[in-house]
Amino acid sequence: MNIAPRRARWLVPLVLLLVWLGVGGTLGPYAGKLGEVATNDQAAFLPRSAESTQVLEAREAFDQSETLPAIVVWTAGGERVGQEQQKAATRAVSALAGQPGLVGRPSPAIRSEDGLALQAVVQLEPDLGEELPTALDRIRQAAKGVPGTSAQIAGPAASQADLSDAFAGIDGLLLGVALGAVLLILLLVYRSVLLPFLIILGSVFALGLACAVVYALAQRDVVRVDGQVQGILSILVIGAATDYALLLAARFREELATSGDRASAAVAAVRRSFGAITASAATVALGLLALLASDLTNNRALGPVGAIGILCAVLSTLTFLPAVLALLGRAAYWPSRPKPSEMSAQGSGVWRRIARTVDSRPRRTWVVTAVVLAGFACFSPALSSKGVPLDKIFVNDAPSVAAQATLGEHFPGGSGNPAVIIADADRADAVTAAASRTEGVASAAAVSASGRPGGGEPLVVDGRVRIDATLEAAADSDAAKETIERLRTDVHAVSAADALVGGYTAQQYDTQQTAARDRTVIVPVVLAIILLILTLLLRSLLVPLLLVATVALNFLATLGVSALVFEHLLGFSGTDASVPLYGFVFLVALGVDYNIFLMSRVREEALVHGSRQGVLRGLTTTGGVITSAGVVLAATFAALMVIPLAFLVQIAFIVAFGVLLDTLVVRSLLVPALVIDIGPRAWWPSALARPRTGEKSQATPAE
Repeated sequence: MNIAPRRARWLVPLVLLLVWLGVGGTLGPYAGKLGEVATNDQAAFLPRSAESTQVLEAREAFDQSETLPAIVVWTAGGERVGQEQQKAATRAVSALAGQPGLVGRPSPAIRSEDGLALQAVVQLEPDLGEELPTALDRIRQAAKGVPGTSAQIAGPAASQADLSDAFAGIDGLLLGVALGAVLLILLLVYRSVLLPFLIILGSVFALGLACAVVYALAQRDVVRVDGQVQGILSILVIGAATDYALLLAARFREELATSGDRASAAVAAVRRSFGAITASAATVALGLLALLASDLTNNRALGPVGAIGILCAVLSTLTFLPAVLALLGRAAYWPSRPKPSEMSAQGSGVWRRIARTVDSRPRRTWVVTAVVLAGFACFSPALSSKGVPLDKIFVNDAPSVAAQATLGEHFPGGSGNPAVIIADADRADAVTAAASRTEGVASAAAVSASGRPGGGEPLVVDGRVRIDATLEAAADSDAAKETIERLRTDVHAVSAADALVGGYTAQQYDTQQTAARDRTVIVPVVLAIILLILTLLLRSLLVPLLLVATVALNFLATLGVSALVFEHLLGFSGTDASVPLYGFVFLVALGVDYNIFLMSRVREEALVHGSRQGVLRGLTTTGGVITSAGVVLAATFAALMVIPLAFLVQIAFIVAFGVLLDTLVVRSLLVPALVIDIGPRAWWPSALARPRTGEKSQATPAE
């Protein structure tokens, strides 16, 4: 009579397992194919409303075709270059005309004022993709034909090629390092042979599904993906899926020790952990979607892509993992054995001691902890986010960086990357004169029909002209950005000119300004989202406010430590403009996860045992699994350091250190001590705010 229901209990997990095996086999390869639809063209990620973006659109009318410049620079080992060498350099690059990937004729070689170097500009097609290194190799081989000199290639084309090289290992190397670190930690912590592999398999399935969805959307131009977004997606999915899986597996172990029935334990584990997992996922996903409010396209790109990854991680955790645990039962934890429920509730010896310490001196614990974190937070203003110069973008030496340094030694710093001014044709002379007088501008001239500045009558398109202004400082320097501010002020002051200033330096300046604006808009939105979710989950107002305050303090403390480490240990002069925002979204949204895991269990225990005992039992019960989850997530994000880009190294450190600080200090000491010190009132206006008999209804006396 009970045969059909009994079969259904095993049929559902078996079907779920087969479905996920099909997903893994069919969609798994997309984790390595996402690079096919990724772009590392930074022009595609500029602020939508910025002046430099308007210039980028306006200048297309002056260019017969969009190009990517490669700047060839020759030096003779400190010796002066002669006219014959200059002629040979011109012949060498002129011979490249008509080669695949090249646009028009290269410029003739010009000699620097000090006579020690030559430069020529070769225009390439902007969408060469994997053919870009081949095109640069042809230029490099041709440039070697100038006797007595050595040649280097600088400019946007060389930088883009080096950027592509940096991301070349993102599919295999990054994924391998991340998964290897997670597997090692799980094996050491859980001493189980099978469970770590099941958790890793679930995260890989989630990543394959996420990458397949993102791949399909990127192919249809619904979302944009670059190397940074691609790398962060992999790390985010693996880290989140592992965290959620650890929480569910720990709950299944408790239920299995109580009931002994695999199917019932799996159902109970999903039911009891569903709220915490979905609330955590909603916090991260909605926090990422808040990036849609950004005016920077790469920030908006990360929002939906990251949210898709989180949803896939949750789907895998709540379907694949319960299915395999229901089928395997105790075998999943072999050779360890699930403990009886009461022993599990008491937690390990370490967490019992921590709970006793917090309980004996709650006020002293949270005050000391808060003061230490506030002390670190005092250093957060020292973290400069004004952007990173070209020679600091790459962690390792890059050929384009060395070439740009050589170019800057002998030519004006802005050579090859001029500020581009678009103005009304009848005011061209006045705008050119104003630009030339601007402090920090080496020269300014209208672009002629030949495509070169000052090469004849200005080219007029729809009543507008293009004026190129060469800056004295390197195009990626702070001095150049300050010159852009002055240049805009001066040319905007020319009446009836309707002048706009763009170009590479202006784009960097606008990106920096937009990132600062984004922080003021997005940070409050993310905090409001977290507060709302915590309020709904915990059915309280005061506890959510405390949790938001603690994760915000943890973020500021992490920035303070990062400022010291970046400057004094890693040698970074500053960070990319988007690093603080990315760090905030990841660290606050992910950091609140552990508080959600803790406080949801605390509330569950408090309903039975009262507020104080609920905190102590919740801390001891979840201490091990949350700490393991934090270490795993920190190690996962630390894997980003294998990509030799300062941006990803900085994000990796901020998130990894911040997660560990949150897991080991904020969640273990600060939050429990605060809730115990405040007492049942912390749960206001919930029924838990009414103290039980014998339970303190107010804060403990000062110690």
